[in-house]
Amino acid sequence: MVFGVFVGSTPGLTATMAVALIIPFSFQLEKEAALAMVIGVSFTAIFAGDIPATFLRIPGTPASAAATLDGHELAKQGKGKEVLLLNLLCSAGGGMLGVLLLVLIAPSMAKFALKFGSFEYFWLCVVGLLLGVSVSSGKRIELGILAAVMGFLFALVGKDPLTNQDRFIFGYTDLSNGLSFIPAMIGLFGISEVLRSVASANDSKKTGISTGSFNLFKTIRRIVGNIPTFLQSVGTGTVVGALPGAGADIAAWGAYGVSEKATRSAVPEFGKGNWKGVVAPTSANNAAVAAAWIPALVFGVPGDAVTAIVLGAFLVYDITPGDELFTSGGADFIFAIAFVTQLILIPAGILGILLFSQFTKLPKAIVLTAVVVFSVVGAYAMHNTMVDVWVMFGFGVLGLILERQRIPLAPLILGMILGPKIEEFLRRGLIASRGDFGAAFESGIDLAFVSVLGVMLIFAVIRRFSNRRTDNEKRTEY
Repeated sequence: MVFGVFVGSTPGLTATMAVALIIPFSFQLEKEAALAMVIGVSFTAIFAGDIPATFLRIPGTPASAAATLDGHELAKQGKGKEVLLLNLLCSAGGGMLGVLLLVLIAPSMAKFALKFGSFEYFWLCVVGLLLGVSVSSGKRIELGILAAVMGFLFALVGKDPLTNQDRFIFGYTDLSNGLSFIPAMIGLFGISEVLRSVASANDSKKTGISTGSFNLFKTIRRIVGNIPTFLQSVGTGTVVGALPGAGADIAAWGAYGVSEKATRSAVPEFGKGNWKGVVAPTSANNAAVAAAWIPALVFGVPGDAVTAIVLGAFLVYDITPGDELFTSGGADFIFAIAFVTQLILIPAGILGILLFSQFTKLPKAIVLTAVVVFSVVGAYAMHNTMVDVWVMFGFGVLGLILERQRIPLAPLILGMILGPKIEEFLRRGLIASRGDFGAAFESGIDLAFVSVLGVMLIFAVIRRFSNRRTDNEKRTEY
């Protein structure tokens, strides 16, 4: 689990990479010990990604991007350790509740997930994208839409997902693999922050981040005060995580968006240091990781990239997903390991927070240099190519420009993550229906998503006019 903390807190080294790196070592162990090692690393790495996201505004993993918005703002107020303790307890609590739900509803939830076809996934991604854009754009949703469109356009570079033909590479074969969103994310949030710090007139030798101190009882009271948000986020994470291919990053943004919509007159606003903006994505993260095991254990269908790797390792462990796994007690053992992992996550997470908080106390020049070095390592590790490093630096410059124009960065990353999924599922659905888009409105799940989408659009329009009227009233007063 210490390995999971290290990998997860290193920008660019994802939970998937952590599991892939630890799998070969697990083959030397007994089956039970190997499973414990792999499951522990997967849960720990997801939480650890929140550590650099909070202190340095650099998400350690894609699933940590949603928690960056409010977590870093609170860290700048001297509440870094408070934020991360809240992250840790919500991650562990969300994981525990997610595992309990996994035990209770695994078979029925898996059957529901199998009802999702191409169009159902298409609408799910559209709703998730709109939720994320509307939440992370503040009052200027049109700027968020612009950023999301930019992200979608960047995601078009590389291989066509269906024909595997190169597109928009402009003769540069190095771009055949596309513009990976992880180097882009590191550049937008990390390198742009370094450039902004260097370009600012502030000559301070400190990072400007005060880590603060732990306050366990205050944090527990804060969680109790946000129980509805916690439960809603765990539910969102469980549902999204059980859908094959969805992943913890989509679950985190979905929970963040639902929480924002369910909160009236949030003070401060989401993205400005609201504690609910910390509770929601972190509770959903580990719940989604637990739920990803539902289709994996019941049908052998991976719920995310991590379970896809583990299913491959199951062949070596001599484990076969399906009814026999449940009747033999093998599934119960996996559930128990996953639950115990959440308990061990707490001391391991506290250790990671304490170590990383010491790093932020170093002189600013050393911190910024280390950020650049780790960012380069993380970007290069994706495909072992310098192209990803240059992509990272390019997006760092772009991030600095966009922030100066008050264009939000999070929707751009969302566009790069969800844009390709939207395109692929839409095209697959149209191929299956022979070009009949009306098939996208046939199932009850389709209609439910379309209804949610309609309500969200109406709400966005109403909020836009309400904000405009409020601004006009303020101008009239002056």
